[in-house]
Amino acid sequence: MRTEAELRRLMRARVEPGERGESIVAAILSQLKEKLYLDDQSFAETYARLRQENEKLGARRVRQDLRQKGIRAELVEEAVDARYGGANEEALARAYLERKRLRKPENEKETARVMRRLVAAGFSTGVITRILRQWDVPDEALAALDNLDDEPREE
Repeated sequence: MRTEAELRRLMRARVEPGERGESIVAAILSQLKEKLYLDDQSFAETYARLRQENEKLGARRVRQDLRQKGIRAELVEEAVDARYGGANEEALARAYLERKRLRKPENEKETARVMRRLVAAGFSTGVITRILRQWDVPDEALAALDNLDDEPREE
């Protein structure tokens, strides 16, 4: 599956530059949409579902990935909210840890690694902190997580 933006980018590389090439790309995309082979909304819904069910990723990561794929912001929000609206983020984060076979960290270096993995997977710092506190990780190691809240993130 591809998004409209991805197909447009790929086809532009294969047609002649200029107005003629753009009209060819537009005509092809129009036909694909008409025949329901190209639908960004269903792509976003399917992508969010697969990332939650299979990869156990957090909502923030899925939102970011869909935006990078060129999905319109309102479709991204709609799909992610529908998929993650009632989801227990902590349970999802624990499932992610299990899937990746990440265990309780034994030192600060391992704690930092677990934190980085969970942040990259799209989980909120609140959930990460709760999980690490339940693992009895020292507060000094959690200080690095507080610093992540100060840094601007792309969403």
